[in-house]
Amino acid sequence: MKLTRVTSKVVEQGVKATVFIPTYNGEKYIGKILKAVFNQVIDFGYEVLIIDSGSTDKTLQIIKEYQGDHKNLSLEEIPNSEFGHGKTRNYAAHQAKGEIVVYLSHDAIPSHNRWLYEITKPFGLNDKIMGVTGKQIPRHKCVPLLKYEIKNAFRNLGPDFGTTMFYKDDFMKNPVYNDGVGFYSDVNSATRRDFLVNTIPYRDVPYAEDQLFGRDLIEAGYYKAYAPRASVIHSNDLLLREYKHRIFDEMVGLRRIGVKIRIPSVKSIIKSVVIGVIKDGVRTVFDEHYSFKRKVYWLTINPLYHIAKWRGVRLAAKADIKDGDLIKKHSLESKRKK
Repeated sequence: MKLTRVTSKVVEQGVKATVFIPTYNGEKYIGKILKAVFNQVIDFGYEVLIIDSGSTDKTLQIIKEYQGDHKNLSLEEIPNSEFGHGKTRNYAAHQAKGEIVVYLSHDAIPSHNRWLYEITKPFGLNDKIMGVTGKQIPRHKCVPLLKYEIKNAFRNLGPDFGTTMFYKDDFMKNPVYNDGVGFYSDVNSATRRDFLVNTIPYRDVPYAEDQLFGRDLIEAGYYKAYAPRASVIHSNDLLLREYKHRIFDEMVGLRRIGVKIRIPSVKSIIKSVVIGVIKDGVRTVFDEHYSFKRKVYWLTINPLYHIAKWRGVRLAAKADIKDGDLIKKHSLESKRKK
């Protein structure tokens, strides 16, 4: 079958996929994301659904400019107070016309024009596959700590030249495997709409809704796939002063879904920081994407990110997760909303 860039006329004949993007002050990347999404080369119809939760920058202006050229792009605006990571994604699934709901965060840019094909392809391989997670490629010039952690995380999920399938079996008696098998990120993912609407929805939790969904899916006996060729360019743009609070959010989110986070000792933190700084330092020196000046900068600043990371982990591990005021005090999401 000949592959073409899908137009609105094709969409009217039937929608296989709904690409959902939740936005909030995402002007930096949303234009590049939409350009990449509408440049996909596929042989099926799709739509793009955006739900914005109170953007005050140019996000809405950019989206509306694209709406003028693409009739398969719809926008809904909700108050920020109504947004919930799981709740809004479930709502999008109910609104979607596609058989498959594809999730993108507002800072994840498809890296090539076959991304939509690759993220939906695994569903045709096995009827028990209910969720697909794609690969994330860190931005070339992002913080070294983030860059190398992202690379390692996705390298461990499977080879770039194939699709890896995950499921529950006897080997999962070893808790070491649980995190890898259940790993799920809706920065770049896809799920069968009917499954989300009628079987296992996202849980309405403050954070880590994707990780919880991945665990729920696996525990229920369904399969999850990792599709590395469905890659996006993504890494969080975090300032040093924000990083500790971001890690705090992530760790508290994991604790809330049942992941045990041990309180790291000062000695273990020092050891982890030293080892991490040395490893990142070597990688940074040989990283062709950093200029000489940038290498010098990161060799100086990156160690502070490592310290901030472990401060966030320790803070989250010690926190009473039932203390709402304490969580808000240290949460990056709360600070950004303010």
